[in-house]
Amino acid sequence: MNDAAVLPPATPLQKRVLAVAIVASFIAFLDTFVVNLALPAIGRELGGGLVIQQWVVDAYLLTLGGLILVAGSLSDHFGRVRVLEWGLGGFALTSVLCGLAWSGEVLVVARALQGVAGALVVPSSLALIVNFFSGPAQSRAIGQWSGWTSAAAIVAPLVGGLSVDYLSWRFFFFANIIPLAIVWPLVLKLRADDSKDPASGRIDYLGAFLAIVGLGGPVYAFIEQGRLGWGSPFVWIPLTVGVAGLVLFLVHEARTPAPMLPLKLFGIRNFGWGNLATLAIYAAFSLGFFILGIYLQQVGGMSATAAGIALLPSTVILMLASSYFGGLAGKYGPRWFMTFGPVLCGVGFLLLLTVQSPLNYWTQVLPGQIVFGVGLAVTVAPLTAAILGAVPAEQAGIGSAINNAVARIAGLVCIAFAGIITGPVLTTAGLHQGAVVTAVLLMIGAAASAVGIRNPELEAVPQGGEPG
Repeated sequence: MNDAAVLPPATPLQKRVLAVAIVASFIAFLDTFVVNLALPAIGRELGGGLVIQQWVVDAYLLTLGGLILVAGSLSDHFGRVRVLEWGLGGFALTSVLCGLAWSGEVLVVARALQGVAGALVVPSSLALIVNFFSGPAQSRAIGQWSGWTSAAAIVAPLVGGLSVDYLSWRFFFFANIIPLAIVWPLVLKLRADDSKDPASGRIDYLGAFLAIVGLGGPVYAFIEQGRLGWGSPFVWIPLTVGVAGLVLFLVHEARTPAPMLPLKLFGIRNFGWGNLATLAIYAAFSLGFFILGIYLQQVGGMSATAAGIALLPSTVILMLASSYFGGLAGKYGPRWFMTFGPVLCGVGFLLLLTVQSPLNYWTQVLPGQIVFGVGLAVTVAPLTAAILGAVPAEQAGIGSAINNAVARIAGLVCIAFAGIITGPVLTTAGLHQGAVVTAVLLMIGAAASAVGIRNPELEAVPQGGEPG
C-alpha cells in the first residue's frame, strides 16, 4: 500500500506552515537563477563590465554563505517565525532597493543586504517544517518543499527571460513583493505557535564576522585584481586580511563552546569527503553556468528568454531522473554514483569546446547540456544522501546547513575567479577556458568521491533468502 495513503491529512496549521516554507524558499531560490540571466542587461544599463556582473552574484553569495549557519542559531534562540519575519521583510525591502539601483555599486550593496535576508529565510523555512511535522508526514512535507523549490530552476528562465526582454531587469526585483505580500498574513498567524529557546546556547556572532571577513577579502582581491593588478594595496591588503580572517575563524570554531561550524563533524568520513566533493562540484556548476549564461547572450546573440530556455534541458533531466538514481544509490550505495556522475557532467562541459562563431545551439550546446543533465541526475541525490546519512539524526539540521553553506561558498569563490579564467571580456576562447576549468573541478569532485566515500554496510542476507 502507498505510504501516502495511510498518512493522516495535514492540519490547517501544517498547511499554513508548508505554504509559508515553500513560498519563502521558492522566492530566494528563484531570485538566484533570474539574476544570472539578467547580468548582460544589467551590464548594458549600469556598466562596469564583467567585474560588476561578478559582484552582483558574489555580493549575495558572500553574505548568504557567511551567515546561513549562524541563522540557524538565531532561529533556535528567537523563534523560527520571528526570524523568518525578519528575513522576509528584509528580502522585500532589499528587492525594492535592487530594483531602484541607479549604479552598479548601489546594486552590489543591495544584493549583499539581500543575501543577509536570504540567509535568514532559507534555514528558518525548513526548520518550520521540522518543528510542525514529524515521522513520515515530515518526510512527505520535506519532499513537497524540495519539489517546489527545485521548480524554481524551471520557472526562472521563463520569468527572468521574459522580464528582461519585454520589461526590464528591474521588474523581477519589484515583482518579489507580490508573493511576499500574499504569504505575510500566513506568517503572522503562525506567531502564536512559534517555539523559541533563549537558553539554546550562545550565538556565534564572532564566528559569523570572521567568516564574512575571511571570505570577503579574497573574493574582493580575485575580482578586482583584473582592474587594479596584484601589486595594488587595494588587492593584496584585502587578500592578506581575508586569509588571516579564515585562519582566525578556524581557530575560533575549534575553541568556542558553541561553534556555528562544528569542525568535529568533518571527522566523519562520508561527511568530510562528501563536503570536499561538494566544494569542487558546486564550484564547477556555478562557474560553468555563470560563464555560459553570459556567453549565450553577449557573444551568441541570444535573447535572455532564449538563453534561459537553452539551459533548461539539464534541469528537466534532473527533475525526471533524480529520484530514479537516488533509489539506485540507496540500494547499491552512493560511492560510484558520486564518482561517475561528475565525470559525465565534466564531459558535458568539454563538449562546449565545439562552440564556434557563429553559434549553433543544436549542435554545439545542446549535446553537452544533455550529457551534463544525465550526470547531474546521477550525482545530486546520492551526494545529499551520503552527507546527511553520515551524521547523527540529532545533528541532521546543522549537517544540512553546513553542506548548503559549502555549496554557496564554492560558487562565491569560483565566480570571483571568473575574470582570471576568461579574461576581462568574455570571448569564445574564454568560454573554452572556462569549460576546461569547470570539467577539471568536476573530475576533482569525482576523485574525492571515489577515494573518500564509503558505501553503508549492507544488511546480511540469510542463505537462500532475500533481504529482510
